[in-house]
Amino acid sequence: MRRWNGWGDEATVVELPSNGQAFLAARIGAGQPLVDASLAQVLAQVPASRLAAHPLVSLDAEVRVRHARGQSLPDWLAMREGTFGCFPDGVAFPETAEQVRQLLAWAAEHDVLLIPYGGGTSVAGHINPQASAKPVLTLSLERMNRLLELDEESQLATFGPGANGPQVESQLRARGFTLGHFPQSWELSTLGGWVASRSSGQQSLRYGRIEQLFAGGTLETFAGPLELPTFPASSAGPDLRELVLGSEGRFGVISEVKVRVGRLAEDEAFYSVFMPSWEAALLGIRTLAQARVPLSMLRLSNAIETETQLALAGHPRQIALLEKYLALRGAGIGKCMLTFGVTGTRGQNIASLKQAKRLLKRFGGVFTGTLLGKKWAENRFRFPYLRHALWEAGYVVDTLETATDWVNVDRLLNLMEGSLRDGLAEEGEQVHVFTHLSHVYGEGSSIYTTYVYRPGGGYAEALRRWRKLKTAASEVIARNRGTISHQHGVGRDHAPWLPVEKGPLGMAALRAMASHFDPERRLAPGVLIED
Repeated sequence: MRRWNGWGDEATVVELPSNGQAFLAARIGAGQPLVDASLAQVLAQVPASRLAAHPLVSLDAEVRVRHARGQSLPDWLAMREGTFGCFPDGVAFPETAEQVRQLLAWAAEHDVLLIPYGGGTSVAGHINPQASAKPVLTLSLERMNRLLELDEESQLATFGPGANGPQVESQLRARGFTLGHFPQSWELSTLGGWVASRSSGQQSLRYGRIEQLFAGGTLETFAGPLELPTFPASSAGPDLRELVLGSEGRFGVISEVKVRVGRLAEDEAFYSVFMPSWEAALLGIRTLAQARVPLSMLRLSNAIETETQLALAGHPRQIALLEKYLALRGAGIGKCMLTFGVTGTRGQNIASLKQAKRLLKRFGGVFTGTLLGKKWAENRFRFPYLRHALWEAGYVVDTLETATDWVNVDRLLNLMEGSLRDGLAEEGEQVHVFTHLSHVYGEGSSIYTTYVYRPGGGYAEALRRWRKLKTAASEVIARNRGTISHQHGVGRDHAPWLPVEKGPLGMAALRAMASHFDPERRLAPGVLIED
């Protein structure tokens, strides 16, 4: 059963090792657990629906609760405290594109606002109902989850937009194919959501980001369906797929997604290398990326993240032996862990591994084989569950991310970490901050930063601290040549900084497109474009 007030399945629990808790206490102080609300307390707050009856719409209170929030830190605090604020007036569950069109027509007829909903994994405030005089209908696409067609010759697959990661891969793998898109939210997030938010998967070096995988499909709008045919390439004017990619529900509801797939790889392995310093590690990963060594995944943790990961891994005796070995090999204090993957035929992977090892050795890399790489692969979708363990121990954890050119990576990373690390200093509070680079390109890299802080005296204080930290870091990103979002989308949380990136003319173009497809502003109001 999925948690109503947090991430994932209730049966999945990730424990915080005792030495991990001691590690955090030594850095930012003892944890401050807060009391959680019960589902019964929240259900008692759900008001009567303002919607008329419809056969595809559920007005059930618990269904409305479970579709009222995403997974951003403000969402987490609201769910845990039980102060949701607003609830959708109902949740629709269409099963076909025709039913989506019927619901759009019904919403227009009854003056209803619509929120497209995929897996509910948004960390940027995409799916939260806002206070409105008009009723709000959340449009869940979870039942539109089937593989509709697989063109094996062209390697194109057509899916319903509500297929989550496991559903996409299981249906493709049964036919010997894969999409290869594995964001950290893979367990719950959906194909339509990946397209709408311009998602990036952990193995994007091999398979590409979602914009390389998205081949076409259908967007249902109040002005009618927008059909996007598939072409291997085209110079026939602007690419209309770009109107759908990153549109975040503002222009329409995705009802069909066509993606480029590939045959399952013969062989795959993940390896870890410890670099002696951040400077050596940064030079090594940039050289790997620009040499176009055919890797499937490349992730570099800075020294603080490396230290944190080893502390939270448990098994302190084995970690101590590893630390001793690495120090003897020249990767002691300040070391950085680099994890990479090779995916393909056995011959391709042997060649790729040889190239990567030879190159990283030039920068002092200490190769430690596949053990830590296997652990990463086994646990790569479990990190969101760690938020539960940290919360129960009395700590708040959140992330933010950006991307910038290589010449600016180190500078921007340090500015981001500094804004967070010093963000609560005036209040006598410390913040534990660490970063990794998880998506690298020839011209630059993503920067993915995690920060842990204590909630203070209560939920209001925890939220105030988050706003202070998030605002400071977002200002740093926007004013220092970083994108406001590399992979999480804009939503409402990042919308205030989008004009810095797009400029007045760009924002005017986005507003014009929203007005063209949705003149009454019924779809996802306030998302992407501040209304």
